[in-house]
Amino acid sequence: MDAPVHLGELRTMTEQMPHMLRADARDNRDRILDAARALFAERGTDVTMRAIARRAAVGPATLYRRFPTKQTLVDEVFADELRACRGIVEDGCADADPWRGFSSVIERLTVLNSRNQGFVDAFMSEHPELDTFAAHRATLFRMLAELARRAQQAGRLRRDFAVGDLVLMLHAGRALASLPPSGREAAARRFAVLAIDAFRESRASLVTAAPPTPRGPDVPSKAWT
Repeated sequence: MDAPVHLGELRTMTEQMPHMLRADARDNRDRILDAARALFAERGTDVTMRAIARRAAVGPATLYRRFPTKQTLVDEVFADELRACRGIVEDGCADADPWRGFSSVIERLTVLNSRNQGFVDAFMSEHPELDTFAAHRATLFRMLAELARRAQQAGRLRRDFAVGDLVLMLHAGRALASLPPSGREAAARRFAVLAIDAFRESRASLVTAAPPTPRGPDVPSKAWT
């Protein structure tokens, strides 16, 4: 009498096992992504895969099975940030008032980047492991160069501005991510106000043009002049 019951239980367990394994795999993947997001935000993208595995409480083999390279992990972790970054630039470029669009890009990018140091590191990195960001970066910089050109033609953006100045601003703003979360966004918005004011065309900027900004990663050469 017991044998059929045991066989039935065994059959049920066998049928449920693939589902249990899939759930376990999803749990591991989610923990890896959560750990990577936290560590990238805290330390930037120089954090090691082994450190991510430790934070996620999984073995290195599990980590590499889900994410064979650091690039695949970074792409997954920052997919939302990258979409948000592109949306910010596209919205700014679509504004009929180029200076308003440019100012909006500066403010929104500064706030976005203040929330996650790792995203700024990944976006600006020239490391071979993060090369998929290079294409996105080059596209967005071309869009920003055109927006800047329109703002200059409107007489609102200082004439000696180049996209390299925006790169400098992004690098300078990396420290915002280290501030306490309670005051970080307010500090980011204040930083953006100061940057926008520095980029504004004024009588003084016509007299005291700044020297050219040094070249940075993947910025079209025409954007620097």
